[in-house]
Amino acid sequence: MKQMIGRASIRLEKGVYIRSSASIVGKKEGEGPLGPLFDMVGEDDLFGCSTWEEAESTLQKDAVSLALGKAGLKPEEISFLFAGDLLGQSIATSFGISSFGIPMFGVYGACSTCGEALSLGAMAISGGHAERIVCVTSSHFASAEKEFRFPLEYGSQRPLSAHWTVTGSGAFVLDKERTEEARAGISGITVGKIVDYGLKDSLNMGACMAPAAASTIQQHFQDFGTAPEEYDRIITGDLGRVGKTVLLDLLKEKGYDLESRHMDCGIEIYDPDTQDPHAGGSGCGCSAVTLSAYILKQLEEKNWKKVLFLPTGALLSKTSHNEGKSVPGIAHALVIEGLR
Repeated sequence: MKQMIGRASIRLEKGVYIRSSASIVGKKEGEGPLGPLFDMVGEDDLFGCSTWEEAESTLQKDAVSLALGKAGLKPEEISFLFAGDLLGQSIATSFGISSFGIPMFGVYGACSTCGEALSLGAMAISGGHAERIVCVTSSHFASAEKEFRFPLEYGSQRPLSAHWTVTGSGAFVLDKERTEEARAGISGITVGKIVDYGLKDSLNMGACMAPAAASTIQQHFQDFGTAPEEYDRIITGDLGRVGKTVLLDLLKEKGYDLESRHMDCGIEIYDPDTQDPHAGGSGCGCSAVTLSAYILKQLEEKNWKKVLFLPTGALLSKTSHNEGKSVPGIAHALVIEGLR
């Protein structure tokens, strides 16, 4: 049965269900507008560990444990695990979830990793290659600052266009069966391509990622033959306030008006008046914890019927930045529907 449609999309013929999910965040995220919705909020962003990297590994381990517990499953009942983070060699993932003993695919799409992991997991289940899959991603403000910018001890100033990396991890159990506790269904995917407008400002990632988000959204509408009005929300991962403006302008030039239904996880997760997140939140954990805690809740409560979920990523490293390279972007989209 052919599931590929258009240039870059897949309509999943066999149902893929988000059976359970879990969200664990740091203190700052817990103090934000979505704070009461997260499953766990840490009082100390080291989470009882001695390093920031170990703390992020703990986030992933606890998120997977909680998601499995909600689904009533053991690690040996999971076919594969798709996981990733922002650190070199994905060390938060490899040290965090190795104890589960689940066959694993490590994925990296920068801040779009949640969308990539869910897409690959849904494809594996719909294609008959797995029965149950766990997808997990994480990020940590302090470990990301050390990896991509400056260690916190340096005390560098951040421009208003900069993002605040979310400390958090979101885990999802995907299942081929629609169980009683299932939260939502994944019915379609549009795979993003690398888009590079030549921007080199690593402290303005929203502007760097927005063209990729616009490209994937336009491709999705073309492949599926849909329009913005068919979705209750079109949700980007972490464009922030700067990237949101760029995205809406780019899509208006293409004839798409998203003004009334666009939402960005990086804008929703912090309160700009009391928390000073600059342009907004970012990181692999940003879209993951927002999906688990807030977006799926809206679908469960039937406030929304269908959303287009679109985590966005800036594909840079310290090496590429120091060599004067630009910051390409990528975004992967999933159609997530409530279960009636």
